[in-house]
Amino acid sequence: MPKQESILIIGAGLCGSLLALRLGQRGFNVRVIEMRPDLRKVDISAGRSINLAFSNRGLKAIKMVGLESKVDSLCIPMHGRMIHDKEGNTFLSNYSGRENESINSISRELLTALLLDEAEALDNVTIEFNKRSTKVNFEAKIGCFEDTITGEVFEVSADLIFGTDGAGSSLRKSYFEKRKFLFSFSQNYLTHGYKELTIQPTKSGEFKAFKNALHIWPRGDFMIIALPNLDGSFTVTLFLSYETGEYNFDNLTTPEIVIEFFRKEFPDALDLMPNLAQEFFKNPTAPLGTVKCFPWHYKGNSLLLGDAAHAIVPFYGQGMNASFEDVVEFDRFLDLHDGNWEATFKAFESHRKIDTDAIADLAIDNFHEMKNHVANPLFQEKRKIEMALEAQFPELYFSKYSLVTFKETIGYNEAMTRGRAQDTAILKLLSAQKIVPNEDLNTVLKKVQEETGAILKENVGSKIV
Repeated sequence: MPKQESILIIGAGLCGSLLALRLGQRGFNVRVIEMRPDLRKVDISAGRSINLAFSNRGLKAIKMVGLESKVDSLCIPMHGRMIHDKEGNTFLSNYSGRENESINSISRELLTALLLDEAEALDNVTIEFNKRSTKVNFEAKIGCFEDTITGEVFEVSADLIFGTDGAGSSLRKSYFEKRKFLFSFSQNYLTHGYKELTIQPTKSGEFKAFKNALHIWPRGDFMIIALPNLDGSFTVTLFLSYETGEYNFDNLTTPEIVIEFFRKEFPDALDLMPNLAQEFFKNPTAPLGTVKCFPWHYKGNSLLLGDAAHAIVPFYGQGMNASFEDVVEFDRFLDLHDGNWEATFKAFESHRKIDTDAIADLAIDNFHEMKNHVANPLFQEKRKIEMALEAQFPELYFSKYSLVTFKETIGYNEAMTRGRAQDTAILKLLSAQKIVPNEDLNTVLKKVQEETGAILKENVGSKIV
């Protein structure tokens, strides 16, 4: 049944296009306005990650809008991390000990295009491109825009305005300008940035490395990772400090130094990247930052979602998944408070903020784990135990990674709390040699559960109430 409210969505990226599709399916009249050109007609990647890690929380959203089969055809399963050392030796560290659990490499462009197509196919959804949001008057419920091609300035009024326009959100800036100290906002950057590179397919279109893994070259304070694409290529991402270390983005100034750096640190990757030097200087270097803010709504007439509300660094592969889960959770609160937008927005943001803060913190943790700890023998021993426990007790034990990535029925905060306690428990037991290789797994599980319970109880007891 058509709804009376008109809805303006600022931003037609992954979150905005999914939100438009879902609200359109619910019968609302939706108008989406996007600053960039239509990616279905123009290449706008410009050094952004062209593929993403897609997992259960994102799949939950895709199932909600009925696109599971169409999205499945865009995915390449990745069963684990393929670790590369300096000598070119590799080993696969699975993401889960349970069978058939994997994450997926998916094209940002193809997934966004699919969502745009599905949303535009609805009679009550329109999408416009090349129109930049300059300001939002959320009290008057008016969005101000400028056509980036003609320079024309215009306004759009709506009953409800949603900001899904990313980390630089225009709606969020308007909140900050209006509410001042009543609006909390933080933006924190890592000292590292990232640069996108490519491993091209063979001449016959085959993958040059193992297809079904996320490849990672951990080197302590920096790393590269590689995700597979449908065309046989890999998108390679270099994460490196801007200023510190023997090699950094500031001193990689010539092709010779870049080749020297890769030959020393990533020799097997260099062998697969004959165009490295040209691509390195062609593609931009981008920052890595976390955005947190609150509140996400104003007087029941506007709301932030996705990166506009909580941008995170990419090291848990949960940025897109978290934004998609926003839409799922918002949809659930719509049913709980049908027709009362103020109550819907308040309840949603209070519930969701805890979980998005948690995944932001976990993403920072995983940055340090990926570039350093995955090569640590103690960490590797911990992972072996976790994999064995998950394989032997698939319904009883979930590692922190599995809780975050595959246990979509619990929130990020619960996954973080339980997962961190389990990590501490296993490392503590290993260091004290209270669990040893080849020990009976029933005994290991009991020890881990008891130690985890004690840590959780201690953490609760230490909180100020």
